[in-house]
Amino acid sequence: MLGGLAGAALAPAWRPARAAADYDFWFTRLKYDSGDWDVDQRMPANLITSLIDYTHLRVDPKEHVLALADPKMLTAPFCYLAGHKLVEFNPDERRNFERYVRNGGFVFVDDCNHDIDGLFARSFEAQMASIFGRKALKKLAKNHPIYRSFFVFDGPPATGFELNGWGDDLVHDYLQGIDIDGRLGVLYSNKDYGCEWDYDWRNKRFLADDNTKFGVNIVMYALNS
Repeated sequence: MLGGLAGAALAPAWRPARAAADYDFWFTRLKYDSGDWDVDQRMPANLITSLIDYTHLRVDPKEHVLALADPKMLTAPFCYLAGHKLVEFNPDERRNFERYVRNGGFVFVDDCNHDIDGLFARSFEAQMASIFGRKALKKLAKNHPIYRSFFVFDGPPATGFELNGWGDDLVHDYLQGIDIDGRLGVLYSNKDYGCEWDYDWRNKRFLADDNTKFGVNIVMYALNS
């Protein structure tokens, strides 16, 4: 699936209101009152390492965790939200999520159940329909710019976790997203990339190909769209 490099050192086009210690990028995980937000704890470090290895971005080496209800999250260049269980935003969480996305922010949402009919999927999709409209969440075409924003892919990379764990034995051959004024503001995955990229960093050398490369694409798209 991996085809090569689409861009080697893109400068971020969108910048938050405040820079964090002059970094171009810092990884922000969103915690929310419902469900289990604190999953795949080693994933951010692996993605951060890949951004340092492959790009010229000035990357904060630490993961930042912010409450979705905290207005500080509105300054993040990229946010990650994941879990297995219920997603039911309280009023402050809902307000910040909508404001962030509509004002140019980017949220990568990963369903750790990797199950279309699972609780996380059903409840998160209901939240998106309530905030952005029933038809806002749509499948991404396989030629979407996110698949060429750094490395080149012919669609979303599969994960080993899609065929292990919840009994659906279904490979999801698409991602979904919400467009705001022609740009992707929410990227939504049922593929469980968080688990796929959640391993001891010392084991990356045993991989035939670095499976976090698509994560680099996600971040570079978020910064340059």
